[in-house]
Amino acid sequence: MKAMFYDRFGRLPTIETLPDPSPSEEGVVIEVGATGVCRSDWHGWMGHDPDIKLPHVPGHELAGRVVAAGKRVRRFRNGDRVTVPFVSGCGHCVECHSGNQQVCPNQFQPGFTHWGSFAQYVAIDFADTNLVALSDAVDDTAAASLGCRFATSFRALVDQAKLKSGEWIAIHGCGGVGLSAIMIAAALGANPIAIDLSEDKLAFARKCGAVATIDASGTDDVVEAVRDITGGGAHVSMDALGQQTTCFNSIQNLRRRGRHVQVGLMVGDQGLARIPMARVIAYELEIYGSHGMQAWRYDAILAMIETGRIEPGKLIGRRISLEDGVEALTTMDRAGALGISVIAELG
Repeated sequence: MKAMFYDRFGRLPTIETLPDPSPSEEGVVIEVGATGVCRSDWHGWMGHDPDIKLPHVPGHELAGRVVAAGKRVRRFRNGDRVTVPFVSGCGHCVECHSGNQQVCPNQFQPGFTHWGSFAQYVAIDFADTNLVALSDAVDDTAAASLGCRFATSFRALVDQAKLKSGEWIAIHGCGGVGLSAIMIAAALGANPIAIDLSEDKLAFARKCGAVATIDASGTDDVVEAVRDITGGGAHVSMDALGQQTTCFNSIQNLRRRGRHVQVGLMVGDQGLARIPMARVIAYELEIYGSHGMQAWRYDAILAMIETGRIEPGKLIGRRISLEDGVEALTTMDRAGALGISVIAELG
């Protein structure tokens, strides 16, 4: 198969011909139709994820067709169009049996714990637990955006923060996660505020449903700006970037009894965030983490897509080739591209 490949962290990946994968007894092989390029892939390429063993093929947001299935797979067969959560469960532990595959202690992640989807084919284990069937209403490029950014944002807002219609929500960071959260929040009838350093991204956020925007590069006090817009603070706030500053601001800009949800990955020293704990206690704030979404919960997203309430395809900024994906991956820390880049040419 043709695949993006690297054998040293931080070294420019190459496009190589590698052996095709084979399915495990409980797994499948998927012919990749489209795969998103995510900042998490950049973190992996930089060596920030201890689960990655070299040499490696990255990629974890994918959609495609099953082309081979193990003998113990019951729910899927060749030809089925599918996607998969980026956090997948073993299907056998206590957490999986309780429906919480996203925190499975034996979890695996394509593109991190094993070779991923920046390739013509990818193997996914425990298929009956982790695959999500796709209808013709959702094409591969749109479905590829669901596996990480969109699904993670959906669960963060709906299942964790329990965002309600009419509430104010501040979204710190307008990358793929943040833009997804804005679109979802607007669809739920909430009032999303987009916060970013880039006016281009803020303009895009308004198109996705943001009712107000804050340019953090030209604002002396982001927290006060949120309080002014909302009349006292947001009901819900999300750090979609994963920096000490955005995490602090996201908690500090909440009103009493507000809910903060942390989605942006906090790597290295950024993970030692300054939490305004006195405010957390006095205001009875709630702080949530959110780590992916279970396969069985995708029905809620797919129903909203099929009825037109959300349109993840609008978040796709570029459809690129596997070769172009090398630059898209390696420049994610400094590129100013709007929306999500999806590799849609893998042959």
